[in-house]
Amino acid sequence: MTDSSPTVVFLHGLARTSRSLRALRDAVNKAGFKTYALSYPSRTMSIPDLASHVAGRIREATDDGPLLGVTHSLGGILVRHMATSLNWQGLVMLAPPNNGSSVAVRIRNNLLFRGFYGPAGGEVAVATGWPDPPSPFVVIAGTQNFALSNPTSWMTRAFGMFPDGVPNDGTLSVTETKHSGMQGFRTVEASHTWIMNHPQTKRLTLKFLRDGTLG
Repeated sequence: MTDSSPTVVFLHGLARTSRSLRALRDAVNKAGFKTYALSYPSRTMSIPDLASHVAGRIREATDDGPLLGVTHSLGGILVRHMATSLNWQGLVMLAPPNNGSSVAVRIRNNLLFRGFYGPAGGEVAVATGWPDPPSPFVVIAGTQNFALSNPTSWMTRAFGMFPDGVPNDGTLSVTETKHSGMQGFRTVEASHTWIMNHPQTKRLTLKFLRDGTLG
């Protein structure tokens, strides 16, 4: 009998690799889910091209079977761009720039930024024309606005890129992560860089994968 249970696909963020989600993936594996993770060339291609590239690799690895997604940052935006091309059954978006990134708007023309982060780094600034995420989906946002392990937060604090009192993870404001169609939303006291390793993130992710809700 063919196993029709969904495969949980893990997609990392900009300038990261699949290793950044390893601890969360291990927890999901231990809970009994099939998983698949890949590293993709996030710094060298546009968002639409990345989405096409990643969709092809996922399709090949999972044989067009049902999928659940767990994504970090840019990974969630890629799933938005392949929402109708794969068989998504649900999605957990960790710190996604669903409404673009005000920080990227301010620095996207900087030569160092453009050289390091590539086309997607500039495109993530403004969320114009992006497809909606596949439903059901939930968003988990971070609220640790400064951390030594999140280099972007050094810059955003030094240059006051987030107004006083605006909750943020050092890279994105909480508001920038939200989407009107989300079926659930939570915040955790974590930085953008390492939100995936927060114990509450693991708990909430497993809750959604099992029950389709954050509770």
